[in-house]
Amino acid sequence: MLKTIRKHGITLALFAAGSTGLTAAINQLTKSTIDEQAAIQQKTLFDQVLPGNRYNNNLSESCYLVNAPALGKGTHRVYIARQDDRPVAAILEATAPDGYSGAIQLLVGVDFTGTVLGTRVTEHHETPGLGDKIELRLSDWITHFSGKTISADNTSHWAVKKDGGDFDQFTGATITPRAVVNAVKRAGLYAQTLPAQLPQLSACGE
Repeated sequence: MLKTIRKHGITLALFAAGSTGLTAAINQLTKSTIDEQAAIQQKTLFDQVLPGNRYNNNLSESCYLVNAPALGKGTHRVYIARQDDRPVAAILEATAPDGYSGAIQLLVGVDFTGTVLGTRVTEHHETPGLGDKIELRLSDWITHFSGKTISADNTSHWAVKKDGGDFDQFTGATITPRAVVNAVKRAGLYAQTLPAQLPQLSACGE
């Protein structure tokens, strides 16, 4: 009987070891798949705010962490686009803290002359049917930043029309577009300071 118990014990131990190994292998495969999908989604979003022909480096490997009030409270990621190792543009995470229903998270592509190359909203809680028109799937409003240049001399243009600027507000919703316009303006101005800051910036993951 003791021999049988030992045999069963060994069998159970081998089964447990095999199950643990299989679980670890599945977890590793799942993690790899999730990481790959995340990278694809990130690249797709990057392509919407920064044309691929403007740079030839790997943006995910040129990521920096910044704490800049111009981008909103807390730490934000900045991705530096380079053409043959020369910094030419950036993709910036930015927060509009004053949306109608809370903070609005943005991704802004801008070159170092202050020209906005693209903008997308990555997260918001704005009112459906009103403020949610900042989403590309509902309206092309967010695309109207592309090609516009921000400088210290033209900041008055970077406002909604109700405030004397160039950008449309939404019918029944001014707070949301105003918050986004101001956040993009701040990000565009901040981007122009990045080339001088690069030697001091902390890389993501450090």
